[in-house]
Amino acid sequence: MNSLIKLELTRALRNRKFLFFSVIYPSVLFLIIAGNADSTTKVPGSALTLPTYMMVSMASFGALTAVLMGNSERIAKEREGGWVRQLRLTTLPGRGYVLAKTASAAVVSLPSIVIVFAVAAAVKDVRLDAWQWLALTGAIWAGSLVFAALGVALGYLASGDAVRPITMITYFGLSMLGGLWMPTTTFPGWLQDIAEWLPTHAYAALGQAIEQSRAPHVQDLAVLVVSFVLFAGGAAWLYRKDTLKA
Repeated sequence: MNSLIKLELTRALRNRKFLFFSVIYPSVLFLIIAGNADSTTKVPGSALTLPTYMMVSMASFGALTAVLMGNSERIAKEREGGWVRQLRLTTLPGRGYVLAKTASAAVVSLPSIVIVFAVAAAVKDVRLDAWQWLALTGAIWAGSLVFAALGVALGYLASGDAVRPITMITYFGLSMLGGLWMPTTTFPGWLQDIAEWLPTHAYAALGQAIEQSRAPHVQDLAVLVVSFVLFAGGAAWLYRKDTLKA
């Protein structure tokens, strides 16, 4: 399995388009959204300034891009091309393939998180305690596993041609409605009620709680745990279904 992880990492790092969108693009978006914001005005309904608020949102967005977009389409194409079938003939267990995909995506997601933090600190003068930086990095990185499981599920849900539009709709829908591109406090009331139950909203809220030195809301933790169980369970079921077909 270690060899497969190394192979997946090499392939991901060679994909310049993927690296741009997962590592560089979130930092560019952060500068566009928070570039003209001052360091004192608070986001409506929040105790955070716009740069501090959007730093967590864009770091979460970068990790989401790496694990969701990086997994779904690649898995679908490898299924279609027969690569997954070939791996089943080896001693690699089925879970090893899924773990290799998740691990490689998680490794790529870490630089996107760190770069957003570095840009926010250098350009917008975001300042936090050392423990907050470490906790934010760990929480956002660990939380990305929720969406890594979703990426695996989508990869087994559709074929190589069909998976891209499904993934894009899911990706942009979760990003926008979950408040990763703009604070949900700017949404109409009915849309805010929907956003509160989306895993992307809970994901960003986890980091925002750390920035405010407070415990995360129980509802946000519950949404993330339930989402992970559903996505991972769906991925496992779809994987077994695909195995029976083969």
